[in-house]
Amino acid sequence: MSETKKILITGVTGQDGSHMVDYLLGNTDHSIIGGVRRLSVKNHQNIKHLKDNKRFTLVDLDITDPQNIERVVASEKPNYFINLAANSFVGCSWDMANNHMQTNCMAVLHQLEAIRRHAPSCRYYNAGSSEEFGDVQEVPQSESHPLRPRSPYGASKCAARHLVKVYRESYDLYAVQGWLFNHEGVRRGDEFVTRKITKNVARILAEFEIGKETTPLQLGNLDSKRDWSDAEDFVDGIWKMLNQDKPKDYVLSSDETHTIREFVEEAFNFVGFHRSACEWKGEGINEKYFHGSECFVEINSDFYRPAEVDLLLGDSSKAREELGWEPKTNFYQLIKKMVDKDVASVITW
Repeated sequence: MSETKKILITGVTGQDGSHMVDYLLGNTDHSIIGGVRRLSVKNHQNIKHLKDNKRFTLVDLDITDPQNIERVVASEKPNYFINLAANSFVGCSWDMANNHMQTNCMAVLHQLEAIRRHAPSCRYYNAGSSEEFGDVQEVPQSESHPLRPRSPYGASKCAARHLVKVYRESYDLYAVQGWLFNHEGVRRGDEFVTRKITKNVARILAEFEIGKETTPLQLGNLDSKRDWSDAEDFVDGIWKMLNQDKPKDYVLSSDETHTIREFVEEAFNFVGFHRSACEWKGEGINEKYFHGSECFVEINSDFYRPAEVDLLLGDSSKAREELGWEPKTNFYQLIKKMVDKDVASVITW
């Protein structure tokens, strides 16, 4: 029987963190410690099913508080530290640039310093992003692509990556930061465009079925191309990254790209508004998506970003070859899974 170890995970109330906990409880015998920020109103929806699991405990951990981080690491002395807490909504990063740098970069510095002092054998993972590649020079993007961020969010992740590398090389820590391309799922927050689409498709379907005039879904740039995967597939890749002989950073991606427009069409298609019965009309800011006379989607310029990343397409061949990792859920299965969940949620109301 393998030795039971301690795994400290931040961001456990979010999409990635909660899936990481589920994965580790199902695939290891280790004890899982979830770090959560103390709030007056708890947001534990994604982990409520774990409240009676004896291998899962929660500790108060604010990743922007260096003293708090040091106390937790010194007390728990984890064997693994998986940092999945972040301010990860790219669109608001121009309005909250300092917050993104504190949460996504300085927090990483505090974590690495605490590990160096109190748990130097701890294996550390920090969540990186394809947004680090930004204004891409090569298609697809692999681990060798230069860092060219186009948002404060992307810049904060680039800065964190440099810190991870510096601490790995300076103090011989096992510290890695994967490049995770877009990953979605049924626990994705409502503010992200994929979940915004699937929840509104479910709402529009419900309105349509009772004969109510539908309120259009409002979106920004429909032609941005993204490499989407299921978040549940990525946690397996993260765990594999943490358990190699030597620390190394990897890209995780589906290796295919689709536009937001495609995502919209497929989401409506899955609930019976087939592409053959729908059409886009107009151009630019006036473009709309119709089913007969019903307008389902319209453009709102407020959702355009000051600087857009037009194309992200990953090359995860290194992870597939060296880690034996590959995604199990394709683009269409992911959309159907999310749409089905949101349609069922509307019905239960």
